[in-house]
Amino acid sequence: MLSKKKIIIPENLIHIAKKTPFIPVGIVCAGQQSTMDSLKKAYEIGLINPIFIGQRSIINEEAKKLDWNIKNFTIIDKSSEKESAIAGALLAAENKIKVLIKGNIHTDTLMKIYLKKEFGLIGSKRLSHVWHMSLNANDKPLFITDGALNVAPRLDIKMHILKNAIEFANKTGIDKPRVAILSGTEDPIESMPSSIEAKEIMNRAIKENINAYVHGPLAFDNAVSSKAAEIKKISGEVAGKADIILVPNLETGNSLSKIMVYFLGACAAGIVIGGKIPVVVTSRADSSESRIASISAAIIAAQ
Repeated sequence: MLSKKKIIIPENLIHIAKKTPFIPVGIVCAGQQSTMDSLKKAYEIGLINPIFIGQRSIINEEAKKLDWNIKNFTIIDKSSEKESAIAGALLAAENKIKVLIKGNIHTDTLMKIYLKKEFGLIGSKRLSHVWHMSLNANDKPLFITDGALNVAPRLDIKMHILKNAIEFANKTGIDKPRVAILSGTEDPIESMPSSIEAKEIMNRAIKENINAYVHGPLAFDNAVSSKAAEIKKISGEVAGKADIILVPNLETGNSLSKIMVYFLGACAAGIVIGGKIPVVVTSRADSSESRIASISAAIIAAQ
């Protein structure tokens, strides 16, 4: 059942990202083979100007294995995860980088440092994670949010997540995205709290005149399949045509994205947005293609 399809980087992400070539990025705990491999490829296609943070000897060793001469790049020699994360946060605070990339470091360690007030990386927005999912090179993307950062967000936090995703979709070329607020039904019912909340989010979005078509609650089939929406007599700008899926909790978004990756061979470009600079927080299990797509997405978010 697992897909054997080759994962393909979406061309639109690369095209938009390359409008600002060789953007300065900081890689926290860079001395990992998969991390260095994706960084080399991202540099070779003109996406990034890397600043490596971590143990110098390990970073140089991994670069040598890849036959990558990095002597002209900056390496900030740090021995621990925390020290490396602090160095990355300082680079962001001092406007020396536009994107922060997670290497061989625990996500919670990196994000705890990022959130510290002393670095000034958080403003009025709430941080959230968004996936840009695609199957083919020129595929229409599906955005899934939040499936990696906010576990069980309150309604007010979901409004931040919604606005972050809309802003990112705008930067990828979608002027007025269609947002489906996901639940297990298309009707708000008391026995399913996520459906009641979805209706409230839709009402708030309309009241705030958010620049997006927002509809909730919608079950997944009604959100992405015009045929399913038609059969159930669900009309509107979003039903069957969603660009963004706003999920009720982290488990839903995480599972949905990984189902697409492992069963459909989708390319998952995932980033944390809402702060001063975007953060790439790929998993060790992610493919090289997904890592490069995530770097591209972060560059776009930084523009």
